[in-house]
Amino acid sequence: MLSTAVAQAATLDDVKANGKLRCIVTTGLVGFAYTDENGRWNGFDVDFCRATAAAVLGDPDAVDFVPTTGKTRFTALNSGEGDVLYRNTTITMSRDADLKLTFLGVNYYDGQGFMVPAGLGVTSAKELNGASVCIQTGTTTELNLADYFRKNNMEYEPVPIETNEEARTNYLAGRCDVYTTDASGLAATRATFDDPKGHIILPEIISKEPLGPAVRQGDDAWADIVRWVLNGLIAAEEYGVTQANVADMAAGATGNPDIDRMTGAEGDFGAMIGLEKDWLVKAIAAGGNYGEIFNRNIGPDTPIALERGLNAQWTEGGLLYAPPIR
Repeated sequence: MLSTAVAQAATLDDVKANGKLRCIVTTGLVGFAYTDENGRWNGFDVDFCRATAAAVLGDPDAVDFVPTTGKTRFTALNSGEGDVLYRNTTITMSRDADLKLTFLGVNYYDGQGFMVPAGLGVTSAKELNGASVCIQTGTTTELNLADYFRKNNMEYEPVPIETNEEARTNYLAGRCDVYTTDASGLAATRATFDDPKGHIILPEIISKEPLGPAVRQGDDAWADIVRWVLNGLIAAEEYGVTQANVADMAAGATGNPDIDRMTGAEGDFGAMIGLEKDWLVKAIAAGGNYGEIFNRNIGPDTPIALERGLNAQWTEGGLLYAPPIR
């Protein structure tokens, strides 16, 4: 047991020695984690990976992305193929306790929904009795679907798939009547269709899906780093610290102690987690604060067109609330 704990407690050293952060992501979900025509990874989760690399290594591009399916993501993390999991993953008790993961906060509050072709004439999930449903295996979505249909005395025919792209292909080919996954994933998938308006996301949200990053259990020091990068990006939005102004704010005391602690002008909170004094300045400079990351990748002005909703700051009626840096 002791040797295992010691081996697991060296993630920061390993990342520094490798000069790369290995970030486990999805195989491809537009808006969240996907490659562009040049093979460069982009997306909401990707930007959190880059911010973490910037905080630790000083370089947001010092990331090796490890694409995984719903089935393989936890094995990849626990086997040491990656240093952190940022893959639209729901926090649950069994994953935390039984799979020996440490979740570090929520970066997206979501819930499971259903998408159907408009031509199907369905307006509610309660009308899906007997439908064939594309469902990713190894996910909470699979379990929630069974629970929902059982509670409503309905039957369905599962069409198991491994990746979002496989689900997209099968759904558009008519091999399933319905695609179910997190509502954000449905919006992201629909945005890639030739005729997005020909498909409806039904109003029912049947589950709570708090999505967030995870690391292996046994390395509290590494967990603290990933946790506080996430918290720092959330707090930066609340206090108006952006990619454009963070350098100026870091140049001297602003008079706001919350901001000064974030930028390193007051105290040395980076030292507490084994990083440089300007760790959070580098993270924010990499891609902006939480709101900038959200709006650039999945916000109202993108093809995915997600509203902030529950993911608004607590001061704006949402659930986002970062513990203080002090």
